[in-house]
Amino acid sequence: MAALLKKIGGLPVLALVLLAVYPFAPVLDWGLEAATGQALHIDRQLVNIFIFSLLALALNLQVGQAGLLQLGIAAFFAIGAFTTGVLTVEKYPFQIGFWGALLVAPLAGALGGFLLGAPTLRLRGDYLAIVTLGFGEVMRIVLLNLENITDGPRGLNPVPPPWLPTPIRDGLSTNVFGAVAGDASVGTLRAMYFLALIVLAATVVCLNLLEKSRIGRAFVALREDELAASCMGIEPARIKLAAFTGGAALAGLAGCFYATNLTTTAEPNTYDFNYSIMVLCCLIIGGLGSLRGALLGAGLLLGFDNVISPLLTRLLQTALGGESTHVMASFSNWRWIVFGTALVVMMRLRPEGLWPSSRVAEELHETQEESA
Repeated sequence: MAALLKKIGGLPVLALVLLAVYPFAPVLDWGLEAATGQALHIDRQLVNIFIFSLLALALNLQVGQAGLLQLGIAAFFAIGAFTTGVLTVEKYPFQIGFWGALLVAPLAGALGGFLLGAPTLRLRGDYLAIVTLGFGEVMRIVLLNLENITDGPRGLNPVPPPWLPTPIRDGLSTNVFGAVAGDASVGTLRAMYFLALIVLAATVVCLNLLEKSRIGRAFVALREDELAASCMGIEPARIKLAAFTGGAALAGLAGCFYATNLTTTAEPNTYDFNYSIMVLCCLIIGGLGSLRGALLGAGLLLGFDNVISPLLTRLLQTALGGESTHVMASFSNWRWIVFGTALVVMMRLRPEGLWPSSRVAEELHETQEESA
């Protein structure tokens, strides 16, 4: 049965179906509310997980498939978010709405990736990592100081929700378990939920097709051995630039959803190195070069940060007798210890990740056997 599910892709389809019906039957919310007395609104947290899954897929295209060590993915995430803000907020005359920004933000991210990648992709390994890390910090400072455009530390807001016809919005607002029909806020939340889920599913399908295509095989060949790939007729500069630009476009798309979901671009300092390293951790935990691994890593890391961490904080505060001000009463204050420990354990026991691609798993196991 397991082999059959793996062959036909039954597990991803089952996960997609469960996620599609969850907003109408939030069983986890009901259970947690009964246990703790407070609802966590997991459907809202799932939107954030979908967005960061898009970002993880973007970095996986660059790092996992093409072998480009990229430490500045947050910069392209910010480009997508602030492009969306400029094109939609009332401060500017454009106001093309979410649907227009959904088309332009990936193009802006791709343009940023092209302009950075064209002169720098001849660098390899640590040198490329340093350049992309520096670009991320430069982009953050530039956005912070362009107050006339980005509103500096305030960010651009309010970013409007996606426009939907009234029947669809009211339909999304109607919960078969009793929510009031016509609640615009519920309709907007569900619109973002389903839009992010649909775009994520479509992105996975497209990247899966890309992986099996000629250019996808060129990415892998370049990652494995650039000299051998060039001897086989592959142009390393062109393939690297294609991977870098494609990943930047996906990051811009994720930034568009992020700003729309928050109804603000957030301040530029939000898009710092921590975001880039967190997304890289998603790939390390899930498995570099694996689409399913990237999704699993994002789900585990963001789920831990957005769902489990607040839940454990509430349980700790309840155990300590209410709203305790002790620093250890908030699990979020020491969750990074858990992240670091998990990474150390992963690198020691399963360096290929929890759900790696078959090629990476075989290579790492062969290396371990030879060293033993």
